Amino acid sequence: MVQILAGEKGVGKTKRLIAMANEASKEAKGCVVFIDDDNSRMYDLHYSVRFVDTPKFIMESPQVFKGFVCGILSQNNDIEKVYIDGLNYIMEKINNSEFTEFICQLNDISKETETDFTMIISRKQEELPSEIHPYIIS
Repeated sequence: MVQILAGEKGVGKTKRLIAMANEASKEAKGCVVFIDDDNSRMYDLHYSVRFVDTPKFIMESPQVFKGFVCGILSQNNDIEKVYIDGLNYIMEKINNSEFTEFICQLNDISKETETDFTMIISRKQEELPSEIHPYIIS
């Protein structure tokens, strides 16, 4: 399952994502991973949540980021949930077409690996492609 929290910067998406990750860590039988574009929120997460910060890695395209995510999943086959904060900051040069393709590919990976993905995109819901709308949660 892929879920997207969409909205403008400053509306509380990150706090909600952290709360979701912390709650999932209490119930998960496997691992919970939190991917972020900086480490400022690392200490807000429960100690059992695996934190991955991306600044030391160059994320030039959605395909590179997809490979990065697949690499994380390949290291541990009991990852249940992956939370991604600031997707548009991690992949700075993303356009709607690439974003749609990335989400569809991530949905396929989710089904194949039985891993749930929840991510943030700092854009208004109406600015996102209509193909993405079924993935958006309120």
